[in-house]
Amino acid sequence: MATLSKKIDFAVIVNVKNANPNGDPMNGNRPRYNYDGYGEISDVAIKRKIRNRLMMDPRYLVFVQPDDSKLDDYPSLRKRAEGEIPKAKWKDEKEFRKAVCEKWIDVRAFGQVFAYSGGRRGEGVSVGIRGPVSIHPAFSVSPVLDRMTSIQITKSVSGEDDGTKRASDTMGMKHRIDHGVYVFFGSMNPQLASLTGFSDDDAQAIKEALRTLFRNDASSARPEGSMEVYRLYWWEHNSPNGQYSSAKVHRLLTVAPKVETPNSIEDYEITLRELPGLKCEVIEGE
Repeated sequence: MATLSKKIDFAVIVNVKNANPNGDPMNGNRPRYNYDGYGEISDVAIKRKIRNRLMMDPRYLVFVQPDDSKLDDYPSLRKRAEGEIPKAKWKDEKEFRKAVCEKWIDVRAFGQVFAYSGGRRGEGVSVGIRGPVSIHPAFSVSPVLDRMTSIQITKSVSGEDDGTKRASDTMGMKHRIDHGVYVFFGSMNPQLASLTGFSDDDAQAIKEALRTLFRNDASSARPEGSMEVYRLYWWEHNSPNGQYSSAKVHRLLTVAPKVETPNSIEDYEITLRELPGLKCEVIEGE
């Protein structure tokens, strides 16, 4: 199958209402924010959600699966690699690289580091794969510190001790962003795609995953309907090298609040400029 034929840039606008978009474990699982008070969703979290969407597509296999929703019985990434890639290919880096890229869409899209020691039998591998799909972290358009709410919660039963008194594990905290609009960008590089076998069909699968990013993603921190992809912008260049740099393309989209305290997506002005010869497909979110 031919690999990605044209450079692609994209942007995604995410609307958040009463949800924790991405908790920070170093800060009591409060929503992430930077030093200026703007909300942040890490690129790792976004890639995890893309993988979750791809796992639901029977046409594709995903290597990095979460333990709580994996589709096979492998207890670790190494066991998955050992179970799916013949041992003969572990001895040849080129064959191993080709096999894992053909097997798993997330490996040929995002890349992966396979670094497993060989032990006494010398059957390890050390292969780093650079993927063609790059994802930026998402940042909120307006500061979220003043839109962040924290509440204390309690369990109705004791999870530990003898149950005669309220134990410490019955107390907890929940955090949320009352409202926020986040934007993130990404790109697809045909040169790197030629090394991993990432194809135009794979690009379309990523595109659909971005459009439906929060489908079946509900949790206590993100109730159903509290997060949505509002709009997806998709630029396809006319050549593998692209007509313009990704930075120049990404600057075509600006999102700015129209009021001092925005409370809905309608309170933002979204502007999309154009560059000669470059068309943008604007796709409404789910």
